Amino acid sequence: GGLGGDWRWTGKHPEVRVSVRTKEMMACIVDFTIVAATLKDTGPVTLTFFVNDHELDKRTYSTEGARHFEKPVPPDWIEAGKDATVGVETDKVWISPGDGAALGFVLSRMGLVQTGTTQQ
Repeated sequence: GGLGGDWRWTGKHPEVRVSVRTKEMMACIVDFTIVAATLKDTGPVTLTFFVNDHELDKRTYSTEGARHFEKPVPPDWIEAGKDATVGVETDKVWISPGDGAALGFVLSRMGLVQTGTTQQ
């Protein structure tokens, strides 16, 4: 579950609420794009990935382009049958000269998925 299909600019800390049916073998997945126009002004950006306010990972991106983040979520961080929140925080936002909007990155998918047992 989570956001999928459309892309959109984020602010500093986009977050989605997803319903969780099971807590076994769940992974946090985020598909996003680091945009050249903002990167040239901000320099490298560090994104922190959260599940239910627990810090899952922190990664720094210094080049533009589409990125895929995927990491297993510890089962005790989520509860079956309850909603969970998935969020990402960027350490730097780009301030749009036009309207003053604080832009982070372009998000296309964010949520939790159950990983299969057949992965190699």
